[in-house]
Amino acid sequence: MSSPPQPSTSSPAPAPIGTGTGTAGTATDKPASPDIPDRTSDSPDLPLTMTASLVLTNLPRDATTALSEVGTTFPREKVIVRFKPVGGSAPPLPARRERSTISATAKFEAVVAYLRRQLRVGGTESLFLYVNSTFAPALDEVVGNLWRCFKDSNDQLNVGYSMTPAFG
Repeated sequence: MSSPPQPSTSSPAPAPIGTGTGTAGTATDKPASPDIPDRTSDSPDLPLTMTASLVLTNLPRDATTALSEVGTTFPREKVIVRFKPVGGSAPPLPARRERSTISATAKFEAVVAYLRRQLRVGGTESLFLYVNSTFAPALDEVVGNLWRCFKDSNDQLNVGYSMTPAFG
């Protein structure tokens, strides 16, 4: 003799998406059609340049405009850069030179050149600059992008400087 069926303590399986009937587990359910068709081609997916593509001969006008404006438009024309000496090897700047403004479209190399002039550091002497005492940006990084990502609550880009490597 068999024992009576025990009630299940597990929750029922979720219904497949796209069955159409709303009743899961019946014999009349059809398998859901996949949203993405299967590829039957044996050729591997290789990236195509726009010049090699037969379908995409140019970007849509709005995409081209958006890509051309990335990194070139900033909420301000000029940003404030605040210089802080890091470690004991860096001489402090005069109070009036501690904060300076620079064009948002300028590259970080302009900040380095300005600070070298203010500190009277020669071309053979080392000068290390760090944003927020965390990382040294590349010289070709746009100051407006750094300001947008790393500005403080006073809308200033904090740049620490040292004559010797201060971090990592």
